[in-house]
Amino acid sequence: MIKTISPKDVSTAEFHGYFLSAVAPRPIAFASTIDKDGNINLSPFSFFNAFGANPPILIFSPARRVRDNTTKHTLENVKEVGEVVINIVNYAMVEQTSLASTEYDKGVNEFVKAGFTQVASTLVKPPRVGESPVAFECKVLQIIETGSEGGAGNLIICEVVLAHIKEDILDEKGKIDTKKIDLVGRMGGEWYCRANGDSLFEIPKPLLTKGIGIDQLPDFIKNSTILTGNNLGRLANVEQLPSKEDIQSFEDVDVKNWLKTLSTSELQNALHKHAQKLLEQGKIHEAWLTLMQQKN
Repeated sequence: MIKTISPKDVSTAEFHGYFLSAVAPRPIAFASTIDKDGNINLSPFSFFNAFGANPPILIFSPARRVRDNTTKHTLENVKEVGEVVINIVNYAMVEQTSLASTEYDKGVNEFVKAGFTQVASTLVKPPRVGESPVAFECKVLQIIETGSEGGAGNLIICEVVLAHIKEDILDEKGKIDTKKIDLVGRMGGEWYCRANGDSLFEIPKPLLTKGIGIDQLPDFIKNSTILTGNNLGRLANVEQLPSKEDIQSFEDVDVKNWLKTLSTSELQNALHKHAQKLLEQGKIHEAWLTLMQQKN
């Protein structure tokens, strides 16, 4: 069954709940800004992402409050001083970041309230967060209001003019190490997720190769009751099927035993389960050779 909802038929708050729970996880822009009088504000926003590298563009959106249609200090500040530092949030600072989302009165410095270290920026007026693993000094290029009612977005389009990256999150090649940076993402309600441990996985990008596609998989693989859509996607990312020579020379004690002792249906189940385990281990070629034993 499918529950179909028109945003026009439910309250903004109700659709907001569905919306943010489904469009997740979302990265967090921990934005530090300053008003014309020098008052500093620090607040997190999960309507945020990167939108180009040349020039490097970040966009975040301090939406109008759903309950009373008021705007946030961050939006007011960037209209007065068109600069912002977007600090990246990792697990070690997420509780303090959440505290900084408290709606303190204008003029209250969330750096102080949330216990963050205020570090002077180089090219912009707002300070950056010393605890953040990465901080982007930005100039505000444009503000786009998507509506005038509660819940409407205000897209703050920023160009990165300087980046600060802590060296302890870099790998031996000087690149950001996904495991070391230990990022968090915003989910629906009060939920967050942590991008670390078993939740991290890799998928080879089909950039330099042209996979055969799921439509070209043999029917006995494509129609498998065991292999998942993810399994089929990984199998279909090869450029060609294994050669007959590779299939015939494949050595696997368990597979050889199954070929001798199992019925056709039992053999297929055993081969597909074995291939699935190989795929989970990243052994794509071995998985293919296992599956093709059924037709050998």
